[in-house]
Formats: sequence, structure tokens, C-alpha cells
Amino acid sequence: MPDKRFTANIKGRVQGVGFRYFAQESARSLGIVGSARNTSDGDVEVVAEGNEGLLARFLGLLRRGPTSAVVTDVTVVWQEPTGEYVSFYVRH
Repeated sequence: MPDKRFTANIKGRVQGVGFRYFAQESARSLGIVGSARNTSDGDVEVVAEGNEGLLARFLGLLRRGPTSAVVTDVTVVWQEPTGEYVSFYVRH
């Protein structure tokens, strides 16, 4: 079971720029499980579970985003892992 879990809300120009797929590729390369989805208010929400150190690296990538994105703020809430994910996927 993963060490830690977080839910991150990413604000800025993050929809329509491939942000969710960037998150998926980054998470999978680090062995992190979870999901990414667009929210109705124009943000992207990422739920991630994994090793705490790898999650910190993943957060660094989310704060930057893909080259076409402009991230203005990232709010993170750390939680206990649930073990509900087996991979990282994009929610539609």
C-alpha cells in the first residue's frame, strides 16, 4: 500500500493544454497511482498515491505543468492513502 496520498487543485491555464495527460505520463514514470480530471471551474484536480518522496517530485512537476500550461497556484491536501487505485488514469 502507498505511503501517502494527496489531492491537488491546480489553477491557471490548465485546461485544453494537455495537463491531465502530462500528469498521467509524469505519474506513471514515477510509479504513482491516482487520477486527474478537469473541474467545472477551469482547474485540474489530481489525486495521487505513492511513496512520499516520489509524490513530492510529482508535485514539483505539477507546479510546472506542460510547456503549454500556465500554472498560477497549486493547493495540496495531504491524506492517508486508501489503496483504491492500481494505475494513474485521466477521468473524463
